[in-house]
Amino acid sequence: MMTLFLKASLLIWILVTLLWVWSIFIKNVSIVDIFWGAGFVVVNAFYVFMSGELNTRKILILVLVTIWGIRLAIYLASRNIGKGEDFRYQEFRRNYGSERYWWFSYFQTFLLQGVLIMIVSLPLLGISMSNYSGSLNLLDYAGILIWLVGFMFEAGGDFQLSRFKRDAKNKGKVLNTGFWKYTRHPNYFGDSAVWWAYALLSIAAGSYWQIIGSIIMTLLIIKVSGVALLEKTLNKSKPQYKEYIENTNSFFPWFPKK
Repeated sequence: MMTLFLKASLLIWILVTLLWVWSIFIKNVSIVDIFWGAGFVVVNAFYVFMSGELNTRKILILVLVTIWGIRLAIYLASRNIGKGEDFRYQEFRRNYGSERYWWFSYFQTFLLQGVLIMIVSLPLLGISMSNYSGSLNLLDYAGILIWLVGFMFEAGGDFQLSRFKRDAKNKGKVLNTGFWKYTRHPNYFGDSAVWWAYALLSIAAGSYWQIIGSIIMTLLIIKVSGVALLEKTLNKSKPQYKEYIENTNSFFPWFPKK
């Protein structure tokens, strides 16, 4: 298992390094965001095809991760391409200076993302390297159900938000319909649910400690780069968001308070 993990790590390191070189030429670090979903597709495919004979569970995880990762990559590409560098990276560029940021971004952004992809992907490694039978059991079917719910919230939430933002009349307003009526972050909830589906599939395959990847993904979403960061920004930029917070669950979907 460790050998396969190290080989996959080398592959991801090469890819993020090439991305970093590209970002220097185009002066846009935002391209790393598009690689987040695609990176998991690459590393999972590497795990599956390098781990030996295919079975039902390996094919299942290959299909699920590919659908999730490609959808996310396409969505982020459509959102970012042609829009310039994301404000987060622009701020980093100002703080560290353009003459230094080209190399600083390699460690702060590209290499860090590569490391996170490898750690978060541990449940996928556990599934591919399992010695258990590839026949699906109840945990697998529970995982599929959770994946479907998570994918629906994530993809549906992204679609609704994208459509909302395209309407100029909604500038400065808060989206509180559709999935956004039941949780302030349906896309983040969905993303977390998808990774807990992978954790269940890993457990079904007899790989237990590897679910630490799903735990870390959830912590990143809630405490680091997702919910916490976005809420801080929205509280400042949208006065209506305070009322939205009072009426709507932060993460887990539930009926509005009024």
